[in-house]
Amino acid sequence: MSELTALTISAAREKLRAKEITSTELTQAYLDAIASSNDKLNAYVATTEEKALKMAAQSDEKLQKGEGGDLEGVPLGIKDLYATEGDHTQACSHILDGFKPKYESTVTANLWADGAVQLGKLNMDEFAMGSANETSYYGAVVNPWRRGNEDTPIVPGGSSGGSASAVAAHLCAAATATDTGGSIRQPAAFTGTVGIKPTYGRCSRWGIAAFASSLDQAGPITRDVRDAAIMLKSMASHDSKDTTSVDRAVPDYEAALGKSVKGMKIGIPKEYRVEGMPAEIEELWQQGIDWYREAGAEIVDISLPHTKYALPAYYIVAPAEASSNLARYDGVKYGLRVEGKDITEMYENTRGTGFGDEVKRRIMIGTYVLSAGYYDAYYLRAQKVRTLIKRDFETVFADGIDAILTPATPSAAFGVGEMANADPVEMYLNDIFTVTVNMAGLPGISVPAGLDKTGLPLGLQLIGKPFEEETLFQTASVIEAAAGQFTPKKWW
Repeated sequence: MSELTALTISAAREKLRAKEITSTELTQAYLDAIASSNDKLNAYVATTEEKALKMAAQSDEKLQKGEGGDLEGVPLGIKDLYATEGDHTQACSHILDGFKPKYESTVTANLWADGAVQLGKLNMDEFAMGSANETSYYGAVVNPWRRGNEDTPIVPGGSSGGSASAVAAHLCAAATATDTGGSIRQPAAFTGTVGIKPTYGRCSRWGIAAFASSLDQAGPITRDVRDAAIMLKSMASHDSKDTTSVDRAVPDYEAALGKSVKGMKIGIPKEYRVEGMPAEIEELWQQGIDWYREAGAEIVDISLPHTKYALPAYYIVAPAEASSNLARYDGVKYGLRVEGKDITEMYENTRGTGFGDEVKRRIMIGTYVLSAGYYDAYYLRAQKVRTLIKRDFETVFADGIDAILTPATPSAAFGVGEMANADPVEMYLNDIFTVTVNMAGLPGISVPAGLDKTGLPLGLQLIGKPFEEETLFQTASVIEAAAGQFTPKKWW
């Protein structure tokens, strides 16, 4: 890690504006780091070196004139789910082979308008379906963290594993990510980084390959809470091209940092004390509670009674929407095409070859629960449960709770391939603390809070009221100030 790549966004921004460094120097330092390290981590599936240096040069011109946006000259990694004009955009799936869109996603367009520089496209679970970044067509991503003195490669979490690994290993200043059931917060917890899933509708979904449209939300993974606030301000916007995008002003999230939490009510849900939870997760949670008490917050025990139904309901709603969304990949207009004797066989061959096992599994589950005779029994019932989950949160927040504190994950990261032969449901349990937030459309943030007994990072999660991300940044600062920041020991 060079001195330049060790800079946070806020630190880099100060040096760029003071003309102590140039964006070209900073960008080249990241490109060099990617070139020397990516074969070990597999975080990037494509680098856009020429575009990056061109964007950096344009930023340098603006900075020389004392101009520029909030992210002027800052190099970012972009999850492969986001359309970037003329670049590799394949959702890390074989079925989108060779696809390079002629348009830009709204979120990345916002970032470029604020002066950010694109380093390349980041690895991810295929179509964002996975909790370990092991389902990518381009192979598993490796976490820069290691267990003790072991050489065992560790997963970075998923689906935004490339984003989390690249940020933790200093292969980008920050990264875009997406969260459908925990795909920002879980990899952030596994890599000692900060990840925020904003309120549903806060960021436009236009130009982001859809997994489950009523659950997907864009957000950043960064090295600290301040950087997350800076990134979200640039990413968020109202967008007429996305009818679920909410038309309300984007606050200055940075202004919320460092404010006292004295007198705030932090809710502790009893339902999140799940059976078999490791003692170190319980201890970390208690440590978080103690930090808030010391900071002057009031700790309140709360109940979210329908939590136990969240995971099964999620794994009906999400695959159902995936089944519908992924029907468009058929080999006709773009991506992979595997010929057959007629159009039906061409569809079957293309989809059979193009989709990986996990994506096929979820398409089949989704098609089943939407089929005649099962729609009412499964999908409709799951949507009713979703309404009850949302009502649980509304009741708690109406009683004066400002934020809810929970673990981010039920364990630290595990080894690459260690869950390969496990029941798929075991892997789905990684999302046990995160899916409720997506089902209710709420904002949630994961903040590094400590290390497990083998030296792997663990995170705590804060859940907020709709569109009150400022409260999450304010409360997250307490954990960050108490726990400090965590950086892996370099081996890559």
